Amino acid sequence: MGCSFSGLNTIYGAATGGGDVWINERRFRVIRQIGEGGLAFVYLVKEQQPASDAAPAKRHDAHVSEDGTYAMKKVLIQSKEQLDLVKEEIRVSSFFNHPNLFPLLDHAIITVKSPQGDLSHEAYLLFPVHLDGTLLDNANIMLSRKEFYSTADVLQIFRQLCEGLKHMHSFDPPYAHNDVKPGNVLITRRKGQAPVATLMDFGSARPARKQIRSHSEALQLQEWAAEHCSAAYRAPELWDCPSHADIDERTDIWSLGCTLYAIMFNVSPFEDALGESEGSLQLAIVNGQLKWPAGPNPPYPDELRQFVIWMLQPQPAMRPHIGDVVLHVDKLITKYLS
Repeated sequence: MGCSFSGLNTIYGAATGGGDVWINERRFRVIRQIGEGGLAFVYLVKEQQPASDAAPAKRHDAHVSEDGTYAMKKVLIQSKEQLDLVKEEIRVSSFFNHPNLFPLLDHAIITVKSPQGDLSHEAYLLFPVHLDGTLLDNANIMLSRKEFYSTADVLQIFRQLCEGLKHMHSFDPPYAHNDVKPGNVLITRRKGQAPVATLMDFGSARPARKQIRSHSEALQLQEWAAEHCSAAYRAPELWDCPSHADIDERTDIWSLGCTLYAIMFNVSPFEDALGESEGSLQLAIVNGQLKWPAGPNPPYPDELRQFVIWMLQPQPAMRPHIGDVVLHVDKLITKYLS
């Protein structure tokens, strides 16, 4: 993907719709702003001309827009460190091509000169548009209504997450997502079918395997994890790393187990500890202190609870790899959906 950008001045007046933006020879009309957070703003855009004269991105058909609408994320970059992080996210995102992984379709990084003459950067990232929200958005609604997914939907949503993560873990070396959680799972509802689940946000994705051989390396990993991995879904070894440890992609398996629990019960497995001090949350996670809230009636099969427990083993070596998780969820699907 190139990094050219033209028609820049239109983006500043485009939040209310009507402005045109060019990204790498493709022209988009900004329809409206659909989100923001920190230094990022997300716009709903519609492509105004076909990209037939441009080299098409090699992406799965599931992510091709039928009506030309996309989501465009604008990131304000205020330091070299932030610029390096955006470039790394773009680089890592380009590795993955799977229907259950949210693809970066195009991007542009530009230099902007302020009225005072100061130079900064802005990034424009183009994605498929998903307006049904995240698994977290849906969980909050379902929690307020005391609703739960059926066993069939739980298994089918979870299997899709496993497939996306398996793609990341299949690289050599394997990549860990490092922030698997309901807020990073987009849900697309389909009438009469299980929702489509798509794992997004690769800003924390890194090669999964690390050799820790000193106290300083352990502290460095913990500090990195505290900045990049959501606390309630962070694996125990990223809270309290030994001075001699081999970290691998099973940090994601812990987060995946927490996410399965959240799909079932609409809350994280350590929700109670979240309201207390960070020390209480760390203690609950490191000790694997699970509590089981009231669920649907009739309740979920016990095999689902045992599945969660299997992934939430405090010792990483006791957790399964993603291939084993996929095999097990397939067995459950065969049992409960046939």
